[in-house]
Amino acid sequence: MVESERHDAWQTGGSYDAYMGRWSRAVAQRFVDWLGAAPQADWLDVGCGTGALSAAILDRCNPRSLLGIDLSEGFLAAARANADDPRAEFRVGDGAQMDLPAASRDVVVSGLVLNFLPERDRVLAEQRRVARPGGLVGFYVWDYPGNGLGFLDAFWQAAAALDPGAAEFDEARRFPFCTPEGLTALAARAGLPEVEIAALEVPTVFADFDDFWRPFTLGTGPAPGYCASLAADQRQRLEDRLRDRLPRAPGGSIAMTARAWAVRSRLP
Repeated sequence: MVESERHDAWQTGGSYDAYMGRWSRAVAQRFVDWLGAAPQADWLDVGCGTGALSAAILDRCNPRSLLGIDLSEGFLAAARANADDPRAEFRVGDGAQMDLPAASRDVVVSGLVLNFLPERDRVLAEQRRVARPGGLVGFYVWDYPGNGLGFLDAFWQAAAALDPGAAEFDEARRFPFCTPEGLTALAARAGLPEVEIAALEVPTVFADFDDFWRPFTLGTGPAPGYCASLAADQRQRLEDRLRDRLPRAPGGSIAMTARAWAVRSRLP
């Protein structure tokens, strides 16, 4: 593991939901509406995590079946709890080497995961392999390089001001390919034809500073992992810096925006 990946802890479903889940659910709904899949399709959700995208599929797309795979048992347990539906199945699976027949799914998707996978080219090629002729392959990632996650940008800016070494963990530096150009190139390497890309934006409103800060203390994800690694006095300085600098509405809420880049391709 390289040093910048040291805090990529993605195991605890409850902590992830508190940190990113509410925004993941919102952007997942935007994604499936934009994807435009036909009803009664067989879906595959690669790297399903806690089931945000799977739940949106079940709620909004009328699938015939849905299979979600992930390497984390903790996340899969949360996905099963979040998407209790007889059409859905969740099981351990490696997106880089899926135990599924070729051309066996109508819609193959992944949400907010490809950037964290070291074999992302292979994973996307596997998604294409599993999709049926005429099927859809789609994915989306946060716009890290374009400052697309306001609350995360604020965290890393404050962290780097106190600790220049924190910059190496910032997703904006680690995932420079999460741009329309970079994602188009990724799709082309996987053999996906006729790629379309769209920006999906959702509001991220925190009730107060504690609502903003607490998820960063739970340890799940790069920023919370970094925060948890700090000594108590360093963590307090980071908290104080953010508390002093974040813009607030008169009632104390903190309103920002999250943007993801979505990609879709219909196979011939």
